[in-house]
Amino acid sequence: MSNVEAHPPEVVCGAEDPPAHTIEVISSRDVPLGGPRAMTVRRTLPQRKRSLIGAWCFLDHYGPDDVSVSGGMDVPPHPHTGLQTASWLFTGEIEHRDSSGVHAMVRPGELNLMTAGRGICHSEVSTASTTVLHGAQLWIALPDAHRDGPRDFAHFVPDPVRAGQVTARVFLGALVGSESPVQTATPLLGAELLLPVGASAELDVDPAFEHGLLVDTGAVEFGGTGLGRAELGFAAAGRSTLRITNLGEVPARMLLLGGPPFGEEIVMWWNFVGRSHEDIADYREEWQQHSARFGEVHGYVGREPAGIDRLPAPPLPHARITPRRNR
Repeated sequence: MSNVEAHPPEVVCGAEDPPAHTIEVISSRDVPLGGPRAMTVRRTLPQRKRSLIGAWCFLDHYGPDDVSVSGGMDVPPHPHTGLQTASWLFTGEIEHRDSSGVHAMVRPGELNLMTAGRGICHSEVSTASTTVLHGAQLWIALPDAHRDGPRDFAHFVPDPVRAGQVTARVFLGALVGSESPVQTATPLLGAELLLPVGASAELDVDPAFEHGLLVDTGAVEFGGTGLGRAELGFAAAGRSTLRITNLGEVPARMLLLGGPPFGEEIVMWWNFVGRSHEDIADYREEWQQHSARFGEVHGYVGREPAGIDRLPAPPLPHARITPRRNR
């Protein structure tokens, strides 16, 4: 998914951690994806309060949207650098095409992980059979040793695993005895959790990881702190267990993300992750000039007959980034 804000802020990713025993609550902000019937997403990362959870650097949560009203998803070819995109759906179907020649469908319960490396471009369009669109789009920052690497794409369908009262689909990393075979450049955890009404779960986790819990449906207590729908709870590294209780009147569905604190400074603007203002300016110029860095997407057909065939980059802001270090 592209960040299609007309004036995206330059983001220096880093945050001061709260005390290890507290849960930081991060509320989402609404961001329209553009078009006459703009699909709106709820963005919880990045924000001023927190930019990263492990290497997870971007989280859009959307739906359930009636496609006949919202228009669904129609994102023309757009570029990425220095990151991976992880697509996770609850309902609907999205057609993915990228400049590596990959043509794939994103379906509920299936991970599509695209690695941009040095540069890639891709398009995303909800399919004609989709009536309700509901899911999450996540980005993962690549460490310096991997950010100029080759493009790649991985697809994985995790089996649901029951552990006590919780059901988990582990799409990255390991949890409750289930482990994803998908390789990542830094240690990560990504899992969908389902918890029945009134149920609780105590999950054994890596104490070197910091964790984020996004509530998709229901209301939960996370480490003693209440979270409502579309809120993200952050737990700093140091915990070996995470306790979640469903306080709502419907089954709770959540995404649990984790990873060790990302030890590098990154600069994120529009769809690019770099290390400096100069990196971002160069990426933008190369995209505008149709550089071979990003390649081309073949086969994209948008819903608007006279629509654009690639997203132009917005203008750079006048301010220069001064990197801020992670604690």
